[in-house]
Amino acid sequence: MSRQISILKDIDWLTIALYVTLVVGGWFAIYGAVYNYEDAFWGDFSQKYGKQLAWIVCSFITGAILLTLDSRVYNILAYFLYVASIFLLIITILIARDINGSRSWLELGPISLQPVEFSKAITCLAMAKFMSSYGFKISNIKDATILAFIILLPFGLILLQRETGSAIVYSALLFVLYREGMPGIILLLVICCSVFFIMVVKYDNVGIIAALPQESYGMFLVMIMAIITQIVLIVIYCRNVTTARNILLGNIVLFGVTFLFYRLFHKPVHFTYVAYASIGLSIVYLSITAFFRRNFTYVGIAFFLIGSIIFSNTCDYIFDNILQPHQQERIKETLGMKNDTKGGGYNVDQSVIAIGSGGLTGKGFLNGTQTKLKYVPARDTDFIFCTVGEEHGFVGSVLVLSLYLILLMRLIYLAERQRSPFSRIYGYCVTSILFFHFAINIGMVVGLTPVIGIPLPFFSYGGSSLLAFTILLFIFIRLDASRREYLKN
Repeated sequence: MSRQISILKDIDWLTIALYVTLVVGGWFAIYGAVYNYEDAFWGDFSQKYGKQLAWIVCSFITGAILLTLDSRVYNILAYFLYVASIFLLIITILIARDINGSRSWLELGPISLQPVEFSKAITCLAMAKFMSSYGFKISNIKDATILAFIILLPFGLILLQRETGSAIVYSALLFVLYREGMPGIILLLVICCSVFFIMVVKYDNVGIIAALPQESYGMFLVMIMAIITQIVLIVIYCRNVTTARNILLGNIVLFGVTFLFYRLFHKPVHFTYVAYASIGLSIVYLSITAFFRRNFTYVGIAFFLIGSIIFSNTCDYIFDNILQPHQQERIKETLGMKNDTKGGGYNVDQSVIAIGSGGLTGKGFLNGTQTKLKYVPARDTDFIFCTVGEEHGFVGSVLVLSLYLILLMRLIYLAERQRSPFSRIYGYCVTSILFFHFAINIGMVVGLTPVIGIPLPFFSYGGSSLLAFTILLFIFIRLDASRREYLKN
């Protein structure tokens, strides 16, 4: 009895209050998005808001149960749950029906569940257990390989279900790995790959300067960024300002002479080839420097340059042959390469109109026109935030965003105060996943990121997502409530 009282005292009630506020606010947004004036009862379970109400009750009960369990259960069962979730993902691939191009839903009578949503929390538990095991070092190749397998296995299975958006969520776990000691260079490489891909795709066949052929402009920009990045890496990791200065001056001279040649003879110049030549010279120079200084960090930077050339030349192939046509359309819409307000960009265009029409204080609850007239197809799921913007305006939108920001900051604070590595790592996993969902969902609703079809946590309609997010969060709340136990051990 005394232990139960202690648990209730140690539970972070602020996080629970934020959770309840978001869930209740989400229900009102769903109600406002799908309500028809002919409907007589707000608890009509034949309507989405009635079904969501049932899932909210179920989630509250689940959260309460998770808080009563011994916190050691989550550590003990982590691997067993992981194996079970992998098995369930495989079964889903084999038996699930094709719904809108995705095979990710299991139908259990009148209930449909999406196992991919629950696999996120379970993968986080498995990660936390492995990374908190005795002797684990993220710099150890064996440990890093096993950890990558734990993350990439569900990632690959989810891709096979054609749930690309849910699979991409796993990339958020890179922030956890960085917090736990992963070299920053890996995170930098991921960022470089993303930026290089965008630049090559966006500026393919776009000419801005007359000296540069149109088909090479995107590649030229990427090569310039690679050159600048190598100079920064030399300064940061090699602490050699002289080498960085020599490479910078060499590039200035090389490009300056080339530009002078263009101005004098007025002939098209392949500046991309000049950039290739510059990188080639840099690779030779870095290799010689590594030999004389006995510092193989220079070799690593040289490999970065080689990898930049190889990856950049495969971006077009990846975009044209690996990505699905609808994914290509969404990327083109986001990057401003295409403006198809009746096709791939319809949802985003209508969402932006809905949010903009809300003005400062909104049109009022149940008075939204874009949502009521169903101009935004996914107004109660992936695009639920546009309902908030239209009905409650800028003020309501800022309030919702503030609640998410407070929740995320609170979770970071809770993760940092953990005395158990398992609890800390799991806490950062929870924060990273919620942040990724929040940032990408809001971004795609306002047209800043591609539409990848992921829900807004605790807000979007959907029993699987609400229940899965509740499990993800409340396991951490329970782990945090038991943190004082580690002071006694």
